Amino acid sequence: MDFQADALDRVIKNAIQVVEDSKYQIFEILDQSRAELNSLTEELQKVIKDTSDTADKVDDLEGKFRLSRIRLTEVSRDFVKYTENDIRQAYERATQFQLELSVYREKEAYLRARRDELQLRVRNSMNAIERAETLGSQMSVVTEYLSGGEVGQATKMLESAKTRQMVGLKIILAQEEERKRISREIHDGPAQLMANMALRTEIVERMLSKKDYGRVQEEVADLKKQVRYSLEEIRKVIFNLRPMALDDLGLIPTLRKYTRDYEDKNRIRTVFETRGKEYRLSSAMEAAVFRLIQEALTNAAKHGDPTHVVVEIAYQTQLVKISIRDNGRGFNTEILEQKANQHVHFGLIGMRERVELLEGRMEIESAENQGTKIVIHIPTNVENGKGYEDGEHELGTN
Repeated sequence: MDFQADALDRVIKNAIQVVEDSKYQIFEILDQSRAELNSLTEELQKVIKDTSDTADKVDDLEGKFRLSRIRLTEVSRDFVKYTENDIRQAYERATQFQLELSVYREKEAYLRARRDELQLRVRNSMNAIERAETLGSQMSVVTEYLSGGEVGQATKMLESAKTRQMVGLKIILAQEEERKRISREIHDGPAQLMANMALRTEIVERMLSKKDYGRVQEEVADLKKQVRYSLEEIRKVIFNLRPMALDDLGLIPTLRKYTRDYEDKNRIRTVFETRGKEYRLSSAMEAAVFRLIQEALTNAAKHGDPTHVVVEIAYQTQLVKISIRDNGRGFNTEILEQKANQHVHFGLIGMRERVELLEGRMEIESAENQGTKIVIHIPTNVENGKGYEDGEHELGTN
């Protein structure tokens, strides 16, 4: 037995070393990729500025070329009024503008192509960085997990340790996934908008220097809209982190708002219903119920492609019953475990584990092309109608 334990310890130490070495290599690649991304971003901003300046120059030359052609036509028609020298000068001037216009048009086409190429490279670089960050996070999770005491004592309490390991690993993975999701939301939303606004302010500065006050006014009005939109995006991120309405208004009003927003965002008809007499749960319990419903609706929109969703909460004696059903594609419940193992996220398996931590149970009914129904029972240890802090009242339907 000691020999097996020593052998297992050596295997674990070797695995940790390999993972650590790979993690450092990934971090080096990440540093190089970030440096390259910064360089590409700087070049892209310069090319965007040059493209804008060149487009302005093309517009200016087109106007001058038009006027020179008109002038050439005018002097060519009246040989009495204009001399041969006047005609030659008009012709040379028109030709000069035509040549300059041709050069700047080619330059504009080249800059636009270069801009599109750089934008593609920036997107690819960002995707590569995201994949490397995900892999690095997973490496950190594995290292942290392998270094933990549970693995070191695996030879003593294998069965019980296996259960603890799975729960612990999924908690760590969930934290990493949540951090990555928040980072992605901020990067794809407010951060991109702020970067765009910074670029637009540079355009406004150039317009001010040209005293083009009409376009300045238009740009400022557009910037105001972008600022308001950025605030909305930031509020969405804050709401997803922790809906403040949960503490202020309670579970039901928060869910009403969330289902309305969900319907508007996903174009899915969403009905929210309540039954029984509402009573307030603990803050942690209300947050858990909200997250379960949020996860179920997110899964439905992402994987089920439904057109109609119904969410129902029934308050019973010492029990809350939650039902989420949709008319989406559905799936084969027998391969649920296999699907979960192929994708590292909570999903339905994670929901089931959350419910079990709340000492509840979850039932899933689904079949291909027949929609999905999820029913969750959570014990509350609160007598029906006796736990509501602001007075008892009957609840209706959304």
